[in-house]
Amino acid sequence: MRIALTGSSGKLGTVVARELRSAGHDVIGLDVVGTRGPDFVQVDLADYGQVVDAFTAVNDRHDGFDAVVHLGAIPAPGIRSDVATFHNNMAATFNVFWAAVRLGIRRIVYASSETVLGLPFDVPPPYIPVDEEYEPRPESVYSLVKTLEERMAVELVRWHPDLSITAFRFSNVMVPEDYAEFPSFDADARLRKWNLWGYIDARDGAQAVQRALEVAPAGFETYIIAAADTVMSRPNAGLVAEVFPGVETREFGEHETLLSIDKARRILGYEPKHSWRDHVAAG
Repeated sequence: MRIALTGSSGKLGTVVARELRSAGHDVIGLDVVGTRGPDFVQVDLADYGQVVDAFTAVNDRHDGFDAVVHLGAIPAPGIRSDVATFHNNMAATFNVFWAAVRLGIRRIVYASSETVLGLPFDVPPPYIPVDEEYEPRPESVYSLVKTLEERMAVELVRWHPDLSITAFRFSNVMVPEDYAEFPSFDADARLRKWNLWGYIDARDGAQAVQRALEVAPAGFETYIIAAADTVMSRPNAGLVAEVFPGVETREFGEHETLLSIDKARRILGYEPKHSWRDHVAAG
């Protein structure tokens, strides 16, 4: 496929670009920052005209796309003001979705966020492990935008039944260089309680994107995308009892992710291949 990848210069985007190209896809990166080259176009996603133009053609580099992977955004709360975060991220996602629909692109995969689950869980989750079955609980403006983006996708696929939009509620994105710090998390169970001690290796994030591009059906679906394990060496039972006493618990393994990835496994065939434990043990 020829794929437009927004946010191609970001932490996850750079890995997604590399992995999709390795799999044989033709990827053009679109971002507000980046190095000029045959596979990159500088685009301000908050400007609809730029998005439409970049999706349509850029000189002789391409003449349209088969799919869009939308990762471009201010990537977390607290980086810029709430108002700037809302205006940038909401406009960027609307522009990307609307341009794709208008140009006949019928496959979109994009980054929603684990924050819609209720992070930082100052109000405990309804049950553990969490999954996609309860209503979004945004606790920041950043998360509010992600919730609104998901709602927008629901309506777009209602208007266009042949349209496929996949929303990935990515956990905290990590690369191998980050893993040396993980053993220090054990000292304080509350240090990483904000996302139930979750993470996602960027390479597995890229795997999820590729699976959705290949097999996601028409319509809209949300998926939690996390590693198969937690960031902790301490067993889950003790962590949950200490930090979330009284919360309903469902079956989970000793170190199994508490951000359930069962839906992604079942529908997309997603299966994480990377763990911080392998890297720390090897180092």
